[in-house]
Amino acid sequence: MRLKLLRIGVLLLGVLITATGFSFKKNSTVVSMFSSEGLDLYYYVPNYDEVEVEIPEVAGNYHLFLGKTYVGFKEALGFKESRGDYATINEFGYLGKYQFNINTLKMVGVYSADRFMKDSKLQEAAFAAYTSRNKWILRRDIKRYVGRTVGGVHITESGILAAAHLAGAGNVKKFLRSGGAIGFSDAFGTSIGYYLKKFSGYDTSFIQANQKAKVKF
Repeated sequence: MRLKLLRIGVLLLGVLITATGFSFKKNSTVVSMFSSEGLDLYYYVPNYDEVEVEIPEVAGNYHLFLGKTYVGFKEALGFKESRGDYATINEFGYLGKYQFNINTLKMVGVYSADRFMKDSKLQEAAFAAYTSRNKWILRRDIKRYVGRTVGGVHITESGILAAAHLAGAGNVKKFLRSGGAIGFSDAFGTSIGYYLKKFSGYDTSFIQANQKAKVKF
């Protein structure tokens, strides 16, 4: 019985070797097919410093589009005030990107003009605090007049807040409640009506109305 099983095993092994083409001999013919002996080889691989990278010319102008977002609102206002320059002091002594009066800065907790001019983050924080205060002061006027036309101007919340930055919340109240009869213009002739139009339609819902908003150091 064992002899019979051994014969069957040998037979199966023979069939397997034949089917797979396996050979115990070293196949030197296959290896020789990849030999480069007798060939003329010409190649050169450059070093990293020798590689020239051609940078294509890009045509056209590209700008960051902020749209009518809150960031778009404050950047548009900052550009109008000072062309976005944190280091600007105008001829009347107004400071920084948003052209603050020193007394306004004291109201939001900033007492050093020198520190204010050297710190862009502080300027941004002062703008945020002052705008929050104005939104609280004008909260009833925002509720009453947004969507209406006053003095030929369509009223929006962002327009009101921008006008308050220009003229102060009190003067904006007078303009709205007088139907546009009581106006205001700054030293350069810029009016409340102009700011109401120019900064109309931005999303200022991000700004929280806060009567006591101050800069946090």
